[in-house]
Amino acid sequence: MHKHSSTPKDENQIAISILDQITQSTRQNPTKNPAVVSLGRLGGLKGGKARAKKLSSKRRKEIAVKAAETRWKKNS
Repeated sequence: MHKHSSTPKDENQIAISILDQITQSTRQNPTKNPAVVSLGRLGGLKGGKARAKKLSSKRRKEIAVKAAETRWKKNS
């Protein structure tokens, strides 16, 4: 956070002061709806298993091989 005198004199100082106040209040008061968050989490938890169930073992293997190759390529 920026340190300012108690009464900013410049327009830029006033703008920074306002932005500091806004960002500080949004950090303290998250606006996420807990019901929506839990629904999203639920979908995320079962998503990977449901997708794997739909894929054939051959396709799962192709995806795994591609992922492994990509991982090893990054380390080289």
